[in-house]
Amino acid sequence: MGGLGMGDKFALGVRRPRPIHLALPLLLLLVITLVAVGAESQDYYDLLRVSREATTREIRQAFKKLALTMHPDKNPGDSSAHDKFVQVNRAYEVLKDEDLRKKYDKYGEKGLDEQQGGRYESWNYYRYDFGIYDDDLEVITLDSGDFESAVNSGEIWFINFYFPRCSHCHQLAPTWRDFAKEMDGVMRIGAVNCGDNNHLCRSKGINSYPSLFIFRAGQKPEKFNGERSKDNLVRFSMQFITTTITQLWQGNVFSEIETAFSTGQGWLITFCSDTGDCLEPRTRQKLAGMLDGLVKVGWMDCTSQEQLCESFQVTSGATALFPPGSSLDQHGSVLWLNTLDSREIYNQVISHLPDLELLTKENFESKLARHRWLVSFTFGDRSPASKEYKKLLAFLRNDHIQVGRVDCTADSELCQSIYIHKPCVAVFKGLGIHDFEIHHGKDVSYDIVGFARDSVRAHVTTLRPDNFPSDRKEPWLVDFFAPWCPPCRALLPELRKASIQLVGQMKFGTLDCTIHHNLCSMYNIQAYPTTVLFNGSSVHEYEGQHSADGILEFIQDLVSPSMVVLDPTSFAERVKGRDEGKIWAVDFYAPWCGPCQALMPEWRRMARLLSGQIMVGSVDCQRYQMFCQSQNVRAYPEVRLYTGNTRQKDLYTSYSGWHRDAHSLRAWALSSLPKASVDLTPDSFRSLVLSGQDHWVLDFYAPWCGPCQHFAPEFEVLARILKGEVRAGKVDCQAHHQACQSAGINAYPTVRFYPYLGTRRHAHSGEQINSRDANVIADTIRQRLQQLTPQPHNKLKDEL
Repeated sequence: MGGLGMGDKFALGVRRPRPIHLALPLLLLLVITLVAVGAESQDYYDLLRVSREATTREIRQAFKKLALTMHPDKNPGDSSAHDKFVQVNRAYEVLKDEDLRKKYDKYGEKGLDEQQGGRYESWNYYRYDFGIYDDDLEVITLDSGDFESAVNSGEIWFINFYFPRCSHCHQLAPTWRDFAKEMDGVMRIGAVNCGDNNHLCRSKGINSYPSLFIFRAGQKPEKFNGERSKDNLVRFSMQFITTTITQLWQGNVFSEIETAFSTGQGWLITFCSDTGDCLEPRTRQKLAGMLDGLVKVGWMDCTSQEQLCESFQVTSGATALFPPGSSLDQHGSVLWLNTLDSREIYNQVISHLPDLELLTKENFESKLARHRWLVSFTFGDRSPASKEYKKLLAFLRNDHIQVGRVDCTADSELCQSIYIHKPCVAVFKGLGIHDFEIHHGKDVSYDIVGFARDSVRAHVTTLRPDNFPSDRKEPWLVDFFAPWCPPCRALLPELRKASIQLVGQMKFGTLDCTIHHNLCSMYNIQAYPTTVLFNGSSVHEYEGQHSADGILEFIQDLVSPSMVVLDPTSFAERVKGRDEGKIWAVDFYAPWCGPCQALMPEWRRMARLLSGQIMVGSVDCQRYQMFCQSQNVRAYPEVRLYTGNTRQKDLYTSYSGWHRDAHSLRAWALSSLPKASVDLTPDSFRSLVLSGQDHWVLDFYAPWCGPCQHFAPEFEVLARILKGEVRAGKVDCQAHHQACQSAGINAYPTVRFYPYLGTRRHAHSGEQINSRDANVIADTIRQRLQQLTPQPHNKLKDEL
């Protein structure tokens, strides 16, 4: 992809899809929208009684509330209850999924497959099992979309991986809630529903429920294996709060305090005496964890250091905060605390610490030109979370990111100049006032920290009318979005990842359509997010999944197209005139058709997966309407496979499967090819593999195994890649259980390579390959063959 930054080369190598036209007149657009809405069934957001900006948690809570009243089990006399609940269940299944939600927001029900929401659980499931921790403020429910950023934020997380139907999970729930309240502020207490996030849980090695793990950034997770009582959970978790508690005495007190002050940290000191109140050791440890990086925690034994305590004007047990810069002999700035509760002490300490550095229009540009900054923009009253922003200083210190604030009420001209009209947090990347990115995630420290670290490494710019790439002298990927839109927020971190991969080759920007309505209307943006690649005069709209890999695949496909855009002439020449054995998969579509738009990125991905095996094309039936009619295309999308039998050039098979994802389509297309692998029996396994003189790669599988079914077409691809070098065989371990057992097979699918080493092989001598990717397996086997091939003698070396 090295030539991507060169506009001419990039533009010449791609096809041009339909351009994004200027917006229709507002009245006409309104009429079209009203007609479209009226033609569909009830809006999914209205069905669930949530706003279009609802979070996944709010959608889950709303659905649960409806399920408890609308479920057919609770309405036995209502003949329409089943149909009503199916509709509500379908709305939930779509809106809880980021990709489906984006398709629905953009295309309505027309952009969805039919299968979501047909089945539902019993009423008891929704009452007792559904979303165990959704209503608990101290327990943070994490999903696949925010898990990694949370556990890598630098804070400590204790996470409960549970399954809704697990009785032990329900037994633990009251204890976990009490534990979360006890540890509130000390560490983050989370929960992951493995019923909704199966892939995430499997990737973390979760195979029993509940599974309780401590996560710390950059370190291996630690599992809790003890009795699940609150005291045991607290005791286990406290060992990970490793911040030092310092005992202060005459010999170290002044040096310790001055050292902390020099780094901008204050001191929280509890004075212990025979009278009064002294913080107990566990409370000290909690506060040390809560205030780590901001305030040092220490204690002083006033029974042995009586004169020292008196110098602090302490005659009985007490606790005090000495903010950074305060004078030890002038106590006006010292905060004396009248509580022993760790959370109350924390709140008082945070409130008393110095505020973030105030940036004004006089120093804003000069400060931002030299350093990277995280800036909080406020308007008058500060949000309750703003005092938590002081913790950002500690979290971002090692990342060399400074933290400051701007009061937009006092500096309205400054904020207006960069189009900031409401409270927000933004990262300025050290290149001046105009190179910044606004945070649109959760207003909590761990989410802001993750954003700041990602943003300073990434190359995504917040766009405005004055820096929008209207001249397009170089490639730009622009994400048109709305901050309230959850799929938009899910896409933003993926854009950052993609921008790191493509640095120097193209630029990335985001445009907030709730602020820049006119600019978004100019490009006919009607749904969020809409991501567009501008390259000179070429415009391409991204239709893929919310992932960096999807964006990279999209751009790669523009540079080196794997799918052929067909017209009547090229269809006649290439499809109808295909050579013997050549197979074509063709998608007949219409650009206005929602399911067609949803299928297109999967079709392109399938084309890449089938590269070199089956030709893949598409025909625009809006542009070539008469031609499509002549081919008996009556509905869109119409997906056809034209087989390799050239004596029947018009013979084709239509795809009728439920699933229109790339892997399902690919499996269907590959099923038309002659089988390249051999089915082995115990006899042929012994004679051909163990006693033969060929190299073999084998797939040990079971017909009922889902991953085996998914891997089957990939193994056929592998067989074709290695044809002539290595033979490929399959062993059905359900039919031939003894043969698989003697070969030591205990999981399906298992891929093994049996190289011929000049001697008879044993059943268990195969080399296991831990991959299910045909290209990776082929590369592994070829490297192994290279090791087995005798290297030619070096004549010069022999002579020497």
